[in-house]
Amino acid sequence: MANSKSALKRVRVSSKKKLQNSSKRSSLRKTMKRANTVIENEEKDNEAILKAVKAVDQAVSNGIVHRNKGARDRSKLIKALYK
Repeated sequence: MANSKSALKRVRVSSKKKLQNSSKRSSLRKTMKRANTVIENEEKDNEAILKAVKAVDQAVSNGIVHRNKGARDRSKLIKALYK
């Protein structure tokens, strides 16, 4: 257990951030799953794909996913959009 005031605060802050990050990561996965479903069914729902691209960009800027993974996911989505 933490002994100093600052260490106790770090425990509180890190646990809050962990919950927030897991929530954001989960919503990103759901959005990507919806976009992939649209791509697999060959539907013409560009909005779902563009939402997923935006979600990936936000996740990268918030540090939820690594920027290379974000670039890879974004590239796949854009490629499927114009296919």
